[in-house]
Amino acid sequence: MKLYLVHAGFYDDNISSGFYESHTNYFVVADNVKSAKSKARSIKEYRDKKMHIDGIMEVNEVDGYNINLQPIDSGNELGVKKYSYDEVKKIK
Repeated sequence: MKLYLVHAGFYDDNISSGFYESHTNYFVVADNVKSAKSKARSIKEYRDKKMHIDGIMEVNEVDGYNINLQPIDSGNELGVKKYSYDEVKKIK
C-alpha cells in the first residue's frame, strides 16, 4: 500500500459566486495510482461538490524520512491530532 495526496478542485457558488476555483487535498492509501483516483472520487464531499482531480502525488518520503504504512489495531486507533489556529499561534 502507498500513500497518495490527491489535489482536487471545485467551483462553489457560495464562494465568490463560483467564479474562482477552490482546492482541497485528500490523503488516500491505495495499491496504485488508479486505485487512489477511484478512492478519492468515492469520497462523499468530493462527489457532493462535483470536484475534479488536478493532480495526484505518490508520497514515499517526507523530509528525509520514508513513509511506512502499517494497518492500525482496531482497538488502538490513534487518529489525527489537530491543532487550531490559536494553538499554532502559541507554539514558540
